[in-house]
Amino acid sequence: MNIATMLRSFCDAVERRDGKAFAALFTEDGIYHDVFYGAFKGRERIAEMIDDWFYRTASDFRWDMHAPVSDGETLYARYTFSYRSNLPEAKGARVMFEGVSIMKLRGGLIAEYQEVANAAPGFVDMNFAPERIAKIAAKQGAALKARAEMARHLKT
Repeated sequence: MNIATMLRSFCDAVERRDGKAFAALFTEDGIYHDVFYGAFKGRERIAEMIDDWFYRTASDFRWDMHAPVSDGETLYARYTFSYRSNLPEAKGARVMFEGVSIMKLRGGLIAEYQEVANAAPGFVDMNFAPERIAKIAAKQGAALKARAEMARHLKT
């Protein structure tokens, strides 16, 4: 499967709430690191993430990938992503995000997915209180500082 087809299948599966098709794009031991929900390992858990976690508080997903670049081992793609939030404070608002997907590939499948997301506009779209946004940002900051590649940056 070529990259453009894989990315379109990836986005379409989320929009259709088809966790099984989404998970089939991953290796058996694949990992999806979600910016909000954390890590989901293995096809069964990845399918659950789409069918349950994503749709628990949202609907009407739209996901597009732009300008993919790959060396055959790593795939980067800029994305735009939105959904209709079912959280009470959001009042049905369409919530929008942009970011960059980073995928490690193995045998034509995704072995690991992570992303860098600009989530702040989405938090505003959902009418999150400033204190809630600060709590989420602090959690993300702690996770960043815990990563091995940040060790050099933490030295005083």
